[in-house]
Parts: sequence; structure tokens; C-alpha cells
Amino acid sequence: MAVSSHSPDKHVLLRPETKYVGNIHGNEATSREMLIRFIDLLLTQYGEDDSITHLMDTTRVHVMPTMNPDGYGITSKWNCSGVYGRYNMAQVDLNRDFPDYFNPTYQTREMMQPESGAVADWIDSTQFVLSAGFHGGALVANYPYDSNSEPQSWMSYGAPSICPDDATFQYLAKAYSYNHRDMTNSSTCRTFRDGITNGAEWYVALGTMQDYNYVWGGCMDLTIEIGCCKHPPYSHIERYWLDNKLAMIEYLRKVDLGVKGIVTDKTGKPVPNAVIQVNSTLSVRTTPLGEYWKILLPGTYNLKVSVDDVEVAAVTIDTSSDSASVYNITTSGIGNFISATPPSSTNTLLVFGLSTMLFYILYI
Repeated sequence: MAVSSHSPDKHVLLRPETKYVGNIHGNEATSREMLIRFIDLLLTQYGEDDSITHLMDTTRVHVMPTMNPDGYGITSKWNCSGVYGRYNMAQVDLNRDFPDYFNPTYQTREMMQPESGAVADWIDSTQFVLSAGFHGGALVANYPYDSNSEPQSWMSYGAPSICPDDATFQYLAKAYSYNHRDMTNSSTCRTFRDGITNGAEWYVALGTMQDYNYVWGGCMDLTIEIGCCKHPPYSHIERYWLDNKLAMIEYLRKVDLGVKGIVTDKTGKPVPNAVIQVNSTLSVRTTPLGEYWKILLPGTYNLKVSVDDVEVAAVTIDTSSDSASVYNITTSGIGNFISATPPSSTNTLLVFGLSTMLFYILYI
């Protein structure tokens, strides 16, 4: 499902795509209800709440309440622990079923389960900018990497596996944890400083959706553990919702940070699949429309554009804490950089206008 205040059935030029995926492990059922309520919140509070209205006007939000319906179908209700219902019908852990950056032979696309394979296709076909997958059984915002080059046994504690965007990921994780009513509370099921953790530092996990989103999808993605009980009684759901509601909104609002723009050639034709490198962060690629996005902390950076491994543009960019800076880059061919034009970053998306004030829902 995708929701927006306008054109939710299609991509709009330079409008960022975000997503939430829940119930990846079937017995971790709370996120199903959280995401259904989140959809309702977006639709009913548009025009009433400024933050939600801005999010709906400038972003397309994709929501998958359950990735593992078969596991959920057999799970034991009101069971706070255990693994019954965790796996899919084939008894595969869907959050260990993706290709692994550090271990190339771990998994291939051809061997993936239908559920994880469909999600991987979705990630590959849509340039998501910011996303999260929801779990239960702990209370923490987990960020990449989950894996490393020396895998350890299940639930063993390890050293952090630092990714190139570590500082930005910590900021994003705190955006969730500090807007959650209880995630930074030291009296919860296990204490994590600031309510966040590097994945591998908690425990090493290969083939996770989070790392796949980041490395293969060019998307900043977190794993959000939203409660100590995996499948609480329904009477507890309202408390879980109140705990997570603000955090779910504020986290997605961070999609409007950093830099974005369109790369074109001298004729105005979009340059697809160009590599965008900002300092030493993980590179991203332009879409078929020439668009790019990179979430960054406020600061000054060097941005380089390469096509077929040849640098075709370089520019110094400045980013703020208010909204994404727009740098449209024009190249004249290999080795000939023409310009990088930063239009006004204020309300840049308004050029597309609101086609209607009605709500649309697209089922995918």
C-alpha cells in the first residue's frame, strides 16, 4: 500500500519514496497493528496535523503491514517469547534470507523465498530513500551493519560493524528512540545506550533485510524493535501505539535531509545509473529519471558524479537541518563538467503542486 496526498499510484519527480515493513517474523505481531494504525493516522490527520500534512504533501509512504502472513497464521497469541511462528511456511527465517554484503556465497537471489524475493524485487525496482523494518522482543533502534566478515554464533555479542554512513545512521536511530516514549528508558527488557545499537555489536546476523536495503538498495534502513513482548494481549496494543506513534512520524520526516537533485546531460536528457559519491559515504545511483537522494547531516561535503567509472562532475555542497538542499547537475560528457545549480531549497517540491485535496490509496 502507498499513501500520499497526491498521485500515490505513481512516482513523482524528486518526491522521495519511503517505506515501513512489519511482521517479518510471524510471531512478532505487534507491528501489524502499528502499521495499520499508522495508515489510518496519515489519512485522518492530513490537514489537521502540520507534520503529517507536510509528510503527505512531500513524500510517498509505502506500508506493508505483514511480510510473513503464514508465520503469523500459526503463531501463539499472547506469547512474549519463543520462535513458534517466526518462520515462513518453508521454515525459513525471512530476515536471514537476503544476500549478504560480507559473505557473497551466503545467499543468491535465485534461492530466496517468495516473500523475501518479492521484497528484494520491490527494493530493486523502487528507489527508496528511507525505510524501516519492524520487529518485537526487544526495544531498540538497530542500524547497519548487522553482518561482518567474521560471523559469530547466534546471540553472541560482538564488536560493531561500522558502515560508511555510521554517524547519519546513529542520528536516524536516535530520531526514533528519542521520540519513542520508552525506548531510552534503562528499565526496559534490555538497556541500550540512547535506545540504539549497531547491529553486529548486538549480535551478528547474516542476510538481513536492513543490510540489503542499505548496500543493494541505496536506502537508509533501520530495524526497529518496538516492544519487549513479541505478541502481547490486544488490550496492550493501545499502549504500544502511543509509545510508537510520534517516533514513526518523526523518523520518516528525516527523509527531507541532505541533498537531492537531477543529473542531466547538456541536452537536458536525464543521466541514469550515474554514481553519486559524497565524501566517504556509501555511494548511491541515479534513477532512470536522473534523480538522486542522499541523507546527510548538516555540513559541507564534496559530491562527485561518475558514469562508467569515469568522473564527470564534482561540486562542493552545503546541507542544512531544515530541508534537503537541491543540486541539479549538468554534464557535457566524460570529463566535461558544466554546472551544479542549487535552486532555492525552500518548498522546492511545491513546483509539482497538489493535484487534489482528496486521499488516494494504492494497493500493491
